Amino acid sequence: MIKHLHKDWYTVYISLAEQGLSQRKIAREMGIHRTTLQHWLKEQKREQRRAESKVSLREVCKSVSAVFEEAVPVMKDVYKAWTDCPVEQIEGALLKEHENQRILLISDMHLPYGHQDTLPFLAYLKAKYKPTRVICLGDELDKHSLSFHSHDPDLASPSDELARALPIIKQLKKMFTKMDILESNHGSLAYRRAKANGIPRGYLKSYNDVLGVDSDWVWHYEMTITLPNGNKVYLHHGKAADIKKLSTSLGMCAVSGHYHQTFKVDYWANSLGLYWGMNVGCLIDDKSLAFAYNNCNLHRPLIGTGLIINSQPILVPLLMDEGGSWIKPNDYDEVMRGQT
Repeated sequence: MIKHLHKDWYTVYISLAEQGLSQRKIAREMGIHRTTLQHWLKEQKREQRRAESKVSLREVCKSVSAVFEEAVPVMKDVYKAWTDCPVEQIEGALLKEHENQRILLISDMHLPYGHQDTLPFLAYLKAKYKPTRVICLGDELDKHSLSFHSHDPDLASPSDELARALPIIKQLKKMFTKMDILESNHGSLAYRRAKANGIPRGYLKSYNDVLGVDSDWVWHYEMTITLPNGNKVYLHHGKAADIKKLSTSLGMCAVSGHYHQTFKVDYWANSLGLYWGMNVGCLIDDKSLAFAYNNCNLHRPLIGTGLIINSQPILVPLLMDEGGSWIKPNDYDEVMRGQT
């Protein structure tokens, strides 16, 4: 190629251009066609633009951080929160993920009467999907002994129930340091009992104090969140058995726990878009005396949970062998490798 024979062609071009020669005359002096020279000049401009654009976003962020640290000390925590968010690397640039990019939904553990493999099952989902947010849909504790219904005398007392549940809560807190939790019929039994007997909330401990967790576990009556695709999702422990009907009445996606025998995603659409409702099942030990009331039902509780990954609902059943133990998926060892 002629271009390779003229490694310093651009220097020659600049020198001739400074003498006032036109592109036609410069091309003649260089012994090439004018169109060839024009092509080289376009390539030269592209290379210059690429060189100018190769600025690392990470370096920019470091520079911004340095400015914040020197000029605005109060912004240090804001910057740290930004940089601590999970990120994806796309063509060398670091992009902050949406808070609701990957949501793990946990519902109806009914501790201490939850499924024996609840914690390893959730640890696997955490390692596999790396959730950016964790939402518990309620009934984290069963509180069978506080129920308004009849109690089984062979089950634990209120204090014993709590004592058995707290070590599991401690492990769950270690696994998920931040969590949103919805109030629920079982989870809120202490407050419901107090209200029924005329005891104001001021005389009661907070949920956080009872469970021994900090303020990074936040309780809500209900929640409405926005997904990365712009869809809104309404979350409640159990407002309506027909989740699709609830979703359509609200005009947005909806998620519910509470209904142990319902584990499904129902889609619907209108002229504005595609929506869905999801019931996420439960994580109970169906053989426990706490759920003996289920024995008269033909259908059994569905053990599993749900996720919302990249704005799409996903159901993950906890598959069991004949003894009721979790059958670990084929990728379990690979997913859990290196996890602590």
